[in-house]
Parts: sequence; structure tokens; C-alpha cells
Amino acid sequence: MINFLLIEDDMVLSDTIKEIVLELGEVTQIYDGSEGLYEALSGVYDLVILDLMLPEMNGYKVLAELRKQVQTPVLILTAKDGLEDKIEGFEKGADDYLTKPFHREELLVRIKAILKRSLGLFDENTLSYKNIVCHLAAKEVCFGEKVLPIQGREFDLLTYFLQNQGMILTKEQIFDRIWGFDSETTLTVVEVYMSNLRKHLRQTALDKEFRTLRNVGYMLKGANNE
Repeated sequence: MINFLLIEDDMVLSDTIKEIVLELGEVTQIYDGSEGLYEALSGVYDLVILDLMLPEMNGYKVLAELRKQVQTPVLILTAKDGLEDKIEGFEKGADDYLTKPFHREELLVRIKAILKRSLGLFDENTLSYKNIVCHLAAKEVCFGEKVLPIQGREFDLLTYFLQNQGMILTKEQIFDRIWGFDSETTLTVVEVYMSNLRKHLRQTALDKEFRTLRNVGYMLKGANNE
């Protein structure tokens, strides 16, 4: 599931954008810059949709601070349509810049283009790693012609690692991404599901591609790194 963070202070417009984007994934709505930055720095989102004229902290400052720590893709969605505004947005690290009012179809095309570059999505709607392929729509993991018994949270866990190859994912990040901030279960569930995932991948030898970083989290070695 693709996770979007929407930082927009106009609640009516925020709800409209959310309704559009929901066809692609889940949307978390934030209404001011400071809280938006805090959420974005968690690293659990695939794309941030960012307004510029925000209370507490404007969008430019949010973007500048965000880029000091994480590289989550950012789509600026704003009424500021001047050339200087666009240049400043890109200079501060925006991946794309769309002005209001906007057409629903253009917003979706822009989002898909960013996610295609960052996550490799929307070509065949698959993610691959060496000799396995994850079919995102069907939620299947294939090893050659064989479908592996990786489903539910284990499937979500595997795709999260495939989208973040070579990056350390802390247990907290994994928990927040897969189970959600409001989950009543405990952090130890991450270890349980990692163990189960490795067992299912043992026949592919990809279980050995995961590194455990004691008291920190896990990392999937990049597919191009032997």
C-alpha cells in the first residue's frame, strides 16, 4: 500500500485531494507546517503533497528541513504560480510543482510519474529483486513459476524492503508503516513477522539478503550489491 502525507491547511480542499489520491493508496492529512514536518521526518511515507502557504511553518521551510534528513519525494501543490516561486520550490528539493486550481487527471499523472521514478511503480505494477517478483495488484510473490505463501502483513513487509533497498529501516519505522501509529499491538510483532518472512524466502536464498542490526532494525542489501 502506498502511503501519502498531505500537508494542506484548507480542510475542504484537503478532503478533495484525499478523495482523489485514495485510489492510489492511504492518505494522512496534516493541516500545519510544523506538524507536517514532524510527520514527514518519520520516513514512513512514499510521497508528500505539500502546500506552501501554511500556518506555523511555510512549505518552503518544511521542504528545506525535510531535505536535511530524508529524501521522500515531494509534490508541491499550491496557488503560488510565479516563476520565482517554482524555481525556489525546485531549488529546495521539490520533485514536482503543480499550481491550483488543478485537474484531477493531471494530479494523478504527476503523482504516478514521481512514484514511477522513486519506487519503480506503474510500469507493470511489480517490484523485483534478483529471482523474485512481487505483483502488487494481485499481492503475489513469485519465485520463477512458483507462488510463495507470502501474504498480508508479510507481503507489505517485503514490498516495503524492496522499495528501500540498501537502507536501514528501524523497527519503529517498520511498525508505523505496516501496522500504523494507532495499532494496539507491540513493537515485538516486527521481529515475529521478519522471522516468518525469512522462513518463506529460505527456498529462494534471499533470506540471507537481510541484515539484522541489533537494537536498531533491518536492511535489505541492494540487488546490485553482491
